[in-house]
Amino acid sequence: PESFPPLRNEAAVHVLRGRMKGIQGHCNSCYMDAALFSLFSCTSVLDSMLFMPFPRCDRNVQGILRDEIVNPLRRTGFVRASSVMHLREQLTDKGQCSSFTNAEKDPEEFLNLIMQQILGIEPLLKLQSGGQKEQECYCYQIFMDKQEDLVVPDVQQLVERSFLSSDLKLVEIPSCFIIQMPRFGKEYKMFSKIIPSLELDITDLLLDSPRECCLCGDVATLEC
Repeated sequence: PESFPPLRNEAAVHVLRGRMKGIQGHCNSCYMDAALFSLFSCTSVLDSMLFMPFPRCDRNVQGILRDEIVNPLRRTGFVRASSVMHLREQLTDKGQCSSFTNAEKDPEEFLNLIMQQILGIEPLLKLQSGGQKEQECYCYQIFMDKQEDLVVPDVQQLVERSFLSSDLKLVEIPSCFIIQMPRFGKEYKMFSKIIPSLELDITDLLLDSPRECCLCGDVATLEC
């Protein structure tokens, strides 16, 4: 199948900036539009979703995702709402949920449906909480209480504090780390802005990872 590489640097700015760019919204599609744009516009980490013949893969849905959404986005910087609706109609048929075409969903619900049930991809993350049995998932949603010292946080701060408050560790380095920011509603926003961290240091988030002492710099033997 025809394919286009993800947009990078000056090409990304040239193709994606301006009016009538991005994924056109329609009928509460914002959660899916934002997720698809984040996953495919400027990175190839999940391009296996577009091409790999996974054991339980629905090739029709895979073709719609590749040919009607990702390729147009990378080629012209614009995806019509009708293309996303075509995908939503297929998800409605496959997911035993009649509201994918008209209701707003949680992005995690969308990712779990398309990655697990429709494409049959293995979970991307392995997490462990407080020494309990490890859990597998496709993305991590940041949960945390309001903290007064965080006015305009970056993603690094949010991930570290969320892991700390939930006593979570990554069992292994993930091939892809999809992070969902704290939920924003119409009435309440925990943060007015979040600064993207262009790199993410997961050293302190890894289970049994050697780390340096914050005082002397040698390998640490205790964790506060």
